[in-house]
Amino acid sequence: MESYPELVPSLLLTLREILVAYAMAILAGVGVGAVLGLNRTVGRIYAPIVGALYAVPAVVWYPSLMLFFGLDAASKIAFGFLLGFFPITLAVLAGIRQVSPHMIAVARAFGARPAVVFVKVMLPAMMFTLVGGLRTGLALTVIGVIVGEILGSKSGMGALINHAYGLFRTSDYVALVCVTLVLIIGSDALASLVERRAQRWTE
Repeated sequence: MESYPELVPSLLLTLREILVAYAMAILAGVGVGAVLGLNRTVGRIYAPIVGALYAVPAVVWYPSLMLFFGLDAASKIAFGFLLGFFPITLAVLAGIRQVSPHMIAVARAFGARPAVVFVKVMLPAMMFTLVGGLRTGLALTVIGVIVGEILGSKSGMGALINHAYGLFRTSDYVALVCVTLVLIIGSDALASLVERRAQRWTE
């Protein structure tokens, strides 16, 4: 697009923001979900709070993030992280809770260490739920980053879309939206492929 020579740099910037936000969401979501799932007391206290926060409309968080992080990439990464964190956390929690206690007891009776129990028993049993949560988390992370760029950013695909919309450049606006849709659909297709492979592994 001649009107937007910065299209490729903006697309790469958005991709970097998505990758950073998603990596942070995975690390935090898996960690928090594991703590809530493995510790029954902590889970009973804090799991309802996490569920309630997940139910809050996501757009409510963005003004606070923008005030705290500014208009740079940090606020978009934080918004994408926040949207991806909750489904991953809840998926890990649900996955751990659905593992049969009898299977864990048998593994421990044979002398399996906690790490072995988690990898050999718990992870395969919760894999499908976990991957589903990771797929949802990726989709929401992508949406969070792009929406964050549209609501307030000086760069990225969302900023280009907002710029074209503000100048009533309909053809540019449609083209930019189509590029963004390709990005969203491509990320979901990749996540779907991983989900199918995980399903075959658990069968």
